[in-house]
Amino acid sequence: MTDLRGTLTENRPLADLTWLRVGGPADLFFQPADADDLAAFLRADLARPVFVMGVGSNLIVRDGGLRAAVIRLGRGFNGIRIDGTRVRAGAAALDAHVARKAAAAGVDLTFLRTIPGTIGGAVAMNAGCYGTYMADVFVEATALTRAGEAITLTREDLNFRYRQSDLPPGTVITEVVMEGPPGAPEALEARMADQLAKRDATQPTKDRTAGSTFRNPAGFSSTGRADDTHEAKAWAVIDAAGMRGAMRGAAQMSPKHPNFLVNTGGATAAELESLGEEVRKKVFQATGHSLHWEVIRIGQPGRTPPA
Repeated sequence: MTDLRGTLTENRPLADLTWLRVGGPADLFFQPADADDLAAFLRADLARPVFVMGVGSNLIVRDGGLRAAVIRLGRGFNGIRIDGTRVRAGAAALDAHVARKAAAAGVDLTFLRTIPGTIGGAVAMNAGCYGTYMADVFVEATALTRAGEAITLTREDLNFRYRQSDLPPGTVITEVVMEGPPGAPEALEARMADQLAKRDATQPTKDRTAGSTFRNPAGFSSTGRADDTHEAKAWAVIDAAGMRGAMRGAAQMSPKHPNFLVNTGGATAAELESLGEEVRKKVFQATGHSLHWEVIRIGQPGRTPPA
C-alpha cells in the first residue's frame, strides 16, 4: 500500500472520533485522498473487512476495537453542487451543510438540517425527519464496491425501508444525487430555524449522545413513511417502562428525552450497550413492544479485567 496518497494509520483509537467518546482501536484507519485512492486501497487487500465511518454520530464502537479497516471520507468527498432542483453532494458532506446550501439555492432539503451525520450515512440508513426520508429525495448514488469497482446505485438497488437500505456489504458510497421541491430561500431558512429550536427544546443536544437510540416501534410503509394508524414512539414506551433517567455506570437514558443514551462522563461502550439492552428488556416486559437499535454497534467487547 505504499502508493496510497491518503493517510493510513495502524491501531488508530476510535473513541475520539465518535460522539459518545467510547471504543477501542481499528486495525487500520484510512482517509483516502480521492475516489481513485480509495479504489486502490480497496483492491489492495480484498480479504480484510472494511467499515465506513462518517462523523461517528450514530455509532458505538465496542471497547475491544475493530478488527477491520475503517475508512473515513473527508476532503475530496464533501463537495456540494446544485443544478436547478438537483443537489449533488459528496458522501462526507454533512447533512446540515447540504440542507443549508440547498435552502440558499431555493431547494427544499430542510429535513436534513437536524439530522446528525453525513449524506453517505443518510442514504445507508434512509435517514428522515419531520415526515420526509432520504428515499423521498434520492435520485442515485456513485459508489465503489469492495473490489474497488465504480458503480451507480438506484432507488431500486437500495430498496429503501424505514431506517434501512440494501447497501451491499463493503460498498462505499462516494457521491449522492438528490432532488428536492423548490422553495423560497427565506421560508426554508425560517423552517430550519424553527426545527432547530424545537430540537434544542426537547433533546439533550449539549450532552454526549448518538442521536435516537432506538427506532420507533410503529408500522411503516415500504417507502419509509410512518403509518400513523399504528404509531408508537420509542421515547413513550421507554418512559412507560420507567427507564427515563436510568443509569448503568456512567451511561444514562437522558432525563430530557429517554430515547437518547448519554455518556455522562467516562462511560464505557459496554455500559452504554448494556443499558440499552436493559431498556429493550424492560420495554418488552412493560408494553409488549420490541425495540430495535438505531445506533450502530460494531467491534469486539473489551477484555474483562481479572478478579
